[in-house]
Amino acid sequence: MPDTTEQPGPQEPGLDEQIAAYQREFRDLDPQVEQVVSALGRLNRRMNVAYGRQLAALGISNAEWEVLKTLVLAGSPYRLGPGELAKRLGLTPAAMTHRIDRMAGEGLVTRDRDENNRVRVIVELTDEGRTKWLEAMRMATDFEEDLLQDLTADERGGLGDMLIRLLRRVEHAQPDAGGRLTDLD
Repeated sequence: MPDTTEQPGPQEPGLDEQIAAYQREFRDLDPQVEQVVSALGRLNRRMNVAYGRQLAALGISNAEWEVLKTLVLAGSPYRLGPGELAKRLGLTPAAMTHRIDRMAGEGLVTRDRDENNRVRVIVELTDEGRTKWLEAMRMATDFEEDLLQDLTADERGGLGDMLIRLLRRVEHAQPDAGGRLTDLD
C-alpha cells in the first residue's frame, strides 16, 4: 500500500545559507544588510501566516479584518463612506463594494443611506464586527507578547525605535507604497 501521508515541501534555506549563496553570486552584497532585510522579510511572512490563521479561526479573512480595523481607526461611531474606505485601504471602488457586500451579508457591517444626505451611503461597524475585531486583537496581542518575550522592555523600545526609523526612510523614498498594488479580493 502506498504511503499517502503528505510530505513537507522543500525547506527554505537557512539565513546564513541564503546569504552565502547571494554573496557567491553577487560579490558586492553587504552580508550585514542582507541579514537584516532577509530576517525582516521572513519574520513578516511568518507573522502574516500566523495572523491569517487567527483570523480564519474567527471566520474572517484578512481583507475583512482590514475593513474592520479601518472602521475602528475612524473612531466611534465607526462609520465611513465606501469611497473613504476604499481610499484608506488602497482599493478600487468596485473591490470595496464587493467586500462591503460580503461583510454586510456576514453581519460584520451595515450599509445604509446617510440621514442627512440620502445620496450618500455610510458603512458602519456592527456589534458582531466589533466583537470579531476585539477577539482578533486579543489573539494578536497574545501572539505578539509571546514573540517578544525574550526581549527586555529596553530592547523592545530600542527595536521599535530602529524599525520606525527604517519605516520612515522607506516611506520617504516610496511615498506611494502604502496602498496596494493590486486588490486582495
